Amino acid sequence: MNLSGRTVMFDINFILNKIGIEENQRVAELGCGNFGYFVFPMATLVGKRGLVYAVDIMKPALQEIEVKAKTDKLSQIKTVWSDLEIFKATNIESNSLDRALLINVLNQSTNRANILKESARMLKTNGKILIVDWNGTESPIGPTPDRKVKLEAIKEAAPKLGLKTEANFEAGPYHYGIILKKL
Repeated sequence: MNLSGRTVMFDINFILNKIGIEENQRVAELGCGNFGYFVFPMATLVGKRGLVYAVDIMKPALQEIEVKAKTDKLSQIKTVWSDLEIFKATNIESNSLDRALLINVLNQSTNRANILKESARMLKTNGKILIVDWNGTESPIGPTPDRKVKLEAIKEAAPKLGLKTEANFEAGPYHYGIILKKL
């Protein structure tokens, strides 16, 4: 798959359909990176009266997203600088998000539990977190095997954070997806 000359490892629309983003919702891509691969499609799904937070620790990445959002007249996109590894550091209200996405984020951290805790904090009751990360399959790119987050580890951690596993699925040849619902 190709997006503006970049290889994409999974089908963004397939993944977004799994979590059920609707008009007027408040959603976030946590750890959105430079391109906001999910930010812009989510902006279309939530519409002008919805809100999409693009959250990252890299300020230049957020600046790129701001420029593209302004160019595309997507006022429903708001960038938020944050270190997701610090509980309550993200300037998004607790219990305010309908959906949150962590796409290829957990494998980059040694403090995964805090990222999940911070993500859960922002979710409304019955809100959902979608996690997509590298599976155990050998791949020509991606993190080393010791950096990959096992799906079972997320399933085990979820109840401790007030989250229930709703579904898991194959998100591409090298990725799994899991949807967690806040109780």
